[in-house]
Amino acid sequence: MKLNLLSCDAQRPNKRAIAKCLAEIANMDASLSNELTDILLEGDVIDIEVDGKNTSSAFRALRKLEIDYEIVE
Repeated sequence: MKLNLLSCDAQRPNKRAIAKCLAEIANMDASLSNELTDILLEGDVIDIEVDGKNTSSAFRALRKLEIDYEIVE
């Protein structure tokens, strides 16, 4: 499933937690997740691919980090 991550609305976003979350749910390495986290926190939209078996936990983790997303399919 494809997701667009639109923004992070947290007052003080935890960059390390966001990068770790992206690495886990999108199955990517740490350097790429750190780069995508920087892009997201700058206000740009990023797209990721989430494995079908991890979708519910991915949605829960994104909501916990206050990341707005949309499902692309």
